[in-house]
Amino acid sequence: MNDRMFDSPVFVKSGNSLIQEIACIEDALEFLYEWPKNRRGPIYDTALRACQKAFDSDYPRNAAREAFCGFAKSAKVLEELSAPPPWMASVGGRGGLAA
Repeated sequence: MNDRMFDSPVFVKSGNSLIQEIACIEDALEFLYEWPKNRRGPIYDTALRACQKAFDSDYPRNAAREAFCGFAKSAKVLEELSAPPPWMASVGGRGGLAA
């Protein structure tokens, strides 16, 4: 297992109302780096620092994930899913997508 993967993914709304899965530190950093500069602030800065520390050292992934979730919630892009998205649902009880 990748040592930078989150225990569970975070889902965020990105442009055009698409839902994006953030499954690891790299995904979170990419999302944060692409965030509009005019919408950044202290919560963004905290999330960015936490993710950078988790990427560069043994800073806890869970702490970085929580910081990212806090940012996403404050930016109103956190998507709390009550059920897995259709592309994650199992097919025939074994997981994966239908061929």
